[in-house]
Amino acid sequence: MSTAIFYDRHGGVDVLRAGDEPVPAPGEGELVVANRAVGVNPADVKKLAGRFGGDDELPQVLGFEAAGVVEAVGEGVDGFSVGDEVVWSGTGAQRERSLVKAAKARLKPANVPFDQAAVLPVAASAAFSALVQAGVGAQDVVLVHGASGGVGSAAVQIARALGARVVGTASERNLDYVRDLGATPVAYGPGLVDAVRALADGLADVTAVVDTVGSAETVGQTVELLGAVGLERDGTPRAVTLVESEESLAAGIASKVSQKGALAEVLALAEAGLLTAEISARFPLAEAAQAVELVAGGHVRGKVVLEV
Repeated sequence: MSTAIFYDRHGGVDVLRAGDEPVPAPGEGELVVANRAVGVNPADVKKLAGRFGGDDELPQVLGFEAAGVVEAVGEGVDGFSVGDEVVWSGTGAQRERSLVKAAKARLKPANVPFDQAAVLPVAASAAFSALVQAGVGAQDVVLVHGASGGVGSAAVQIARALGARVVGTASERNLDYVRDLGATPVAYGPGLVDAVRALADGLADVTAVVDTVGSAETVGQTVELLGAVGLERDGTPRAVTLVESEESLAAGIASKVSQKGALAEVLALAEAGLLTAEISARFPLAEAAQAVELVAGGHVRGKVVLEV
């Protein structure tokens, strides 16, 4: 048998329970992966609450990303063998063993630990997608709203790897962390626009924005800061949000579109030492409810993982 974290109805973390299930057998095009680390994301909170819509057959298992070791390989699978260390994206990751579509898995670089690899498919891939969508390159000064979070901290590092200079917004307690990531930190809240415009060495001239917060305030600040260059240049959006809202749509800010091959790209950056995640909290699989509750509270620096 294999342990998983189930929920039988939508709600808060109190509906999560640990239970046993049979060890899966791989079908055609599938792998069985013994998970070693599972990333915990705000998307888990939303799914648990039933905010993704649809009529899921219950019980369900949370989790959208993990890293582990291949235990079995199904028919028609090329490129994977038993014993391979992999990172994968999909659904139902909060379990000891997962049935994974081989097309959703990638070999894990040997120098990237399981916990680091496990948090790349969701946050880092989203950050990469947003930056590519905004056409970010060496000529840009990128403002990242929420630079200390999982997506934001990845966006800072990826933007720098693309050659851009970065201004990152965060709370006062996380400004040093954002600076250590390689960005120029600015405290979020009232006065942010003036603080950015007071920056030296050309950093005041923001040319692209990635918004991981999505509040009415950050939408307004984005529009104001990009006033000179506009929200679009040559058909390419200069502002991309990962939290679509009525305000962002009304302002004309583009919503993030996932880019094909994003996971492979961020894996390569991690392998090269250009992308790491701060793991702010670790929980055993059996304490998944506490991990989800922590993420639900917001203001997590970096990422939260389950260790299996």
